[in-house]
Amino acid sequence: MNTVPGPSTISKVLATLAAVVLTIGLGLVDYVTGREWAISALYLLPTCLTGWVAGRSAGFAVGALCTGVWFLSDILGGPAYQHPLIPVWNAIMLFVFFFVVVWLLTAFRSSHYYLEQTVECRTAALRSEIEERKRLEHAKLQAERLAMVGSMAAQVAHEIRNPLGSISLNLDLIGEELRIFVKSNGRSAGECQVLLGEMRSQVLRIRQVLQEYLRFARMPKSERAVVSLKGFLEEKLNFVQPLLDQKHVDLRRTLDPNLPPVHADADQLWEALLNLIRNAVDAMPDGGNLTVSARRNGADALVSISDSGHGMTDEEAENLFVPFFTTKSDGTGLGLAYAQQVISEHGGRIDCATARGKGSTFSIQLPLAVGA
Repeated sequence: MNTVPGPSTISKVLATLAAVVLTIGLGLVDYVTGREWAISALYLLPTCLTGWVAGRSAGFAVGALCTGVWFLSDILGGPAYQHPLIPVWNAIMLFVFFFVVVWLLTAFRSSHYYLEQTVECRTAALRSEIEERKRLEHAKLQAERLAMVGSMAAQVAHEIRNPLGSISLNLDLIGEELRIFVKSNGRSAGECQVLLGEMRSQVLRIRQVLQEYLRFARMPKSERAVVSLKGFLEEKLNFVQPLLDQKHVDLRRTLDPNLPPVHADADQLWEALLNLIRNAVDAMPDGGNLTVSARRNGADALVSISDSGHGMTDEEAENLFVPFFTTKSDGTGLGLAYAQQVISEHGGRIDCATARGKGSTFSIQLPLAVGA
């Protein structure tokens, strides 16, 4: 529970000094006027001020001071009582009254601060719950959209794949016929070969896009097993090291050797991480630093992939995991959406922090294996 800050030490000291000065002033007035003005009730002002600001102990002390000042002014400035113990009794009753007032006032003050604490904590909890509900509703809506888009993409891909295969086969037949024609007539067919090669490359590009659509729409059920992230990342990062060297990217690894294992599908997890690594490399066309770290974060494993690239604009960051949104001329916009889908299927979460001109950091939280 958060603590509501009370008065500072300086405020307490100043309030106590002011109460002491006020008490002495009231005592002088009481002494000068005798019992004519009957200002005994005004001694509540310094007592209550000190009790409210400085606390119960200081309030009791000032209450005792007020009682003493009143007693002295009453004895010295007023006529004699019929019995010498009457002023003593009055002083005792006055102190008891101050004691009760200070006790009740400080109890009310504590209740007031406790109520502020409760309201603040419950407001924060309610705000957090509202934000979490919004996030879950957004995730649910996005999942429904992805399911619909995935179904449509799978259907379109299925309809296109068969005629695309026929086109590819006919291109091969045309190429074979062209080679036979060239051999029989002794003519050059370089321009035709270039055109056929371009057509084949475009067909291959369409086929790759269709495969990505189908993979996204029909992601197989994960086959999870206990995976040691340190060994897993060491092996996979060694695999991509030649690509990083080719792109002049310096790889830095910070892998906790004591990190407990996770329960994951190694193939799907690596596809998700590989998408992030490729995006990081693309963000550093002139080379840079790629940092991969893995450590424990409570009951989760935290995997971070950071680059020193150009970062993202606000629009790019906002649409980061939106399917089919891409800034690449040859991209499908499904890589990050697929990565998010994989991490969500594993009960994890993926976030991104980016700064224009400074790079981006993707953070993945995965629950640790049971008993880790």
